[in-house]
Amino acid sequence: MTSPPTRPAIRAEGLTKRFGKKQALNGVDLEAAPGTVLGVLGPNGAGKTTTVRVLSTLLRPDGGRAWMAGHDVLAAPEAVRRDLGLSGQYAAVDEKLSGRENLYLVARLY
Repeated sequence: MTSPPTRPAIRAEGLTKRFGKKQALNGVDLEAAPGTVLGVLGPNGAGKTTTVRVLSTLLRPDGGRAWMAGHDVLAAPEAVRRDLGLSGQYAAVDEKLSGRENLYLVARLY
């Protein structure tokens, strides 16, 4: 017996983004299965942050399509944000608060 195929947790097809004359994304294709730990590596200016911003609906791509947890990032941004947790590399926590209290604080700020 085989299990039914699962949709990718992350899928991007041909993402493009330009900032003035700077081509930040030039046809990015990406796919990650649910439960995958994905690392995106590259030098400064390679488009890593721009890709994450597009996938998390913080930035609109100029071209291409992307889905997060099966939701189209352009057609259903609210659904993407509902199902997505995102933390920057310099996320700060208040060491005087418990983990639960820190999460509550961040949720209230959102």
